[in-house]
Amino acid sequence: MPPAPDPDTQRPSERDHDVGRWVETHARVRPDALAWADDHRRCDYATAADRIARLSGWFASQGVRAGDRIAVWLGNRGATLEALFAAARLGAIVLPVNARLTPDEVAFQLDDCRPSVLLVERDWASRADEAVRAATRVAPTVLLVGGEDDAFEAALASSDAVPAREDPSPEDPAILMYTSGTTGKPKGALLPLRKTLHNCRNAECYFDIAPTDRVLVVAPLFHSLGLQILALPAVFAGAGLVIQEGFEPARVWQAIADEAVTYYGGVPTMHEHLLACLESGAPFATPPASLRFAFTAGAAAPSELIRAYHERGLAMMQGYGQTETSILTCQTPASILAKAGSVGRPVRHGEIRLVAPETLDGPTERWRDVAIGEVGEIVVAGPITMLGYWERPDANEETLRGRWLRTGDLATRDADFDVTLVGRAREMYISGGENVYPAEVEATLVEHPDVAEAAVVAIADETWGEVGIAYVAPPPRGSVEAEAVRDWLSPRLARYKQPRAIHVVEALPRTASGKVQKHRLPTP
Repeated sequence: MPPAPDPDTQRPSERDHDVGRWVETHARVRPDALAWADDHRRCDYATAADRIARLSGWFASQGVRAGDRIAVWLGNRGATLEALFAAARLGAIVLPVNARLTPDEVAFQLDDCRPSVLLVERDWASRADEAVRAATRVAPTVLLVGGEDDAFEAALASSDAVPAREDPSPEDPAILMYTSGTTGKPKGALLPLRKTLHNCRNAECYFDIAPTDRVLVVAPLFHSLGLQILALPAVFAGAGLVIQEGFEPARVWQAIADEAVTYYGGVPTMHEHLLACLESGAPFATPPASLRFAFTAGAAAPSELIRAYHERGLAMMQGYGQTETSILTCQTPASILAKAGSVGRPVRHGEIRLVAPETLDGPTERWRDVAIGEVGEIVVAGPITMLGYWERPDANEETLRGRWLRTGDLATRDADFDVTLVGRAREMYISGGENVYPAEVEATLVEHPDVAEAAVVAIADETWGEVGIAYVAPPPRGSVEAEAVRDWLSPRLARYKQPRAIHVVEALPRTASGKVQKHRLPTP
């Protein structure tokens, strides 16, 4: 019988949900291999492991303990990953904050989850100060990252490593990612260690990730695509990450060539711009030879886009997922062209059903699975699901039904269970890869003193996929100016959430029960 493998020389196993030890495991085996490179520095696995251990020490010196939250409001840089792995060593929970949010929006998240520490870009110090002042329930320790007198680097240099905790539970929470809610306020999806592990396993199955891979991450690390689907699975496998801040198509292609990147991912809008860059011939007319494939998610990619990449020698796989679950379906190489437009088949580590919408309000044992070609809502079970929404029992009751999680997305399937999205049971739309919930925008609009009621609908847009159109009505005997509302809204919502146009109406059409009839609103 061969000797048992030495656990100190193996990469993480199926049972290894201890995310905080992943990097140090690779550091023992391949210390000189690239862990990640961003616009500021390159780290091999040995260097990354040392930085993570020291950051754990600094967090501990600030009183961070298991279950505490650490907010990370950064651009695309390795420090986000360092914070996540350092927090996991202590059992703390990392909150990646959307870089596009306004200070008021960030203040809401700070008040909601009450982090002990806030890491923030030095260039955003004034925004962070405004957000902290606006928060009423928390005063986190703020550590600025970047700049000539980099406080983050000074903190690492002055801190000693602390041991990682022993025997974490697979159910321990590790990441808190906020997603806008149908009730008008964002909700924090609480993601446990076992979800991170099995999401990495799912990505590994479809992407065939090896330590020799180089993965470009230009999608934001504060989103599930950049963090959960691209970055963490690559680190789990011991591959190398190339992290870029900002999206410039020519720079993306140049980095792929310079770093011998083997795959990358983005939302369809990004791929459209990258394709246009190829068509211009600058810097390349065809994708660099190192690429094995490209991945697209965040919205349904047009079949014409997938075929256009195929004609240039690059396979583009499409997938589908949510913040609450990460990747749920993915195409196989064999199905990319044959089933262009589909988002693929269910992942290995998860169970997916398409349930008749009219049965969903009843008990789960009476749910009916739809037939081939029939529209159903996607529901999910298994180790890839979230624990629940942070301190939102009402939202949990709506979304979590026994062991099943309702996605709110409508789809059909074929005989092979390849899934095609057809719409959303809830009103969320996707603008430039960003989820926008009309309820959140409407709730903000009615805070304006001259707006009594508001409704937001989505329309198609050639550049962004979808954009919002708002309808606002003044109070009785009042008046409201659309331009004044637009100016008032600007500092209160991220730009991608702001309606393309605001129309003033006398009143919103409603049913006898008071529900707004959006289909009766004037055509934009």
